[in-house]
Amino acid sequence: MLIHKEGRKTLLVTTIILALLNVIMFYFFPENAFSFVILFASVVVFALMMNFFKKPSRVYEGDLLDYVNAPTDGKVVVIERVFEKNFFNEERIQISIFMSFFNAHSNWIPVTGKVVHLSHEKGNFHAAYLPKSSHENERSNIIIETPDGQQVLTRQIAGAVARRIVTYVEEGKEYHIGDRLGFIKLGSRMDVFLPVDSEILVQINDEVRSNETLLARLPQRQSKHEKTDS
Repeated sequence: MLIHKEGRKTLLVTTIILALLNVIMFYFFPENAFSFVILFASVVVFALMMNFFKKPSRVYEGDLLDYVNAPTDGKVVVIERVFEKNFFNEERIQISIFMSFFNAHSNWIPVTGKVVHLSHEKGNFHAAYLPKSSHENERSNIIIETPDGQQVLTRQIAGAVARRIVTYVEEGKEYHIGDRLGFIKLGSRMDVFLPVDSEILVQINDEVRSNETLLARLPQRQSKHEKTDS
């Protein structure tokens, strides 16, 4: 199993603490049942941390254009029509994916295109499954414009425990669907805001996997290149 670079230091520190704790317990209380309880709990914690910080080796193999890739592993908790007032000032379809502690927290590019906006906003740390976390929690906003002019807003959102959002993309650069976008530590969520006439391919409570699950198909538009030729 590959470990994400964002988790290597945390895992190292956790391993040292758990190892020292168990050495001390078995040295001073070798036949105490509580020592075995601590050992069992340590193994569970370590396994959960390994799963949380794992680095999925999946490679996106679908179409590069028109489709929207799930930007993270998790459960679809929101599919609704909302008025997005901060960037588009128009109605959009919002799809939200909640990442539990049991999900890998790597984030991926949902669509092929150019990053035309990147910003980070400080905020609260409400539980990530709550609707208000989308606009009140600490978050990073990434708007990607596809080759045919569609703009998709992807939002990394910190949760009640997560206190660090890492974003790898840079404004002005072009990326392919399935490229690495970033990482969010501990429970969190990601929102994707799509044009209202997009074809939604998932349902509420669906478990999705990045680079394997398609969230939607974008509406067809004439590309900028085609407009110039015509």
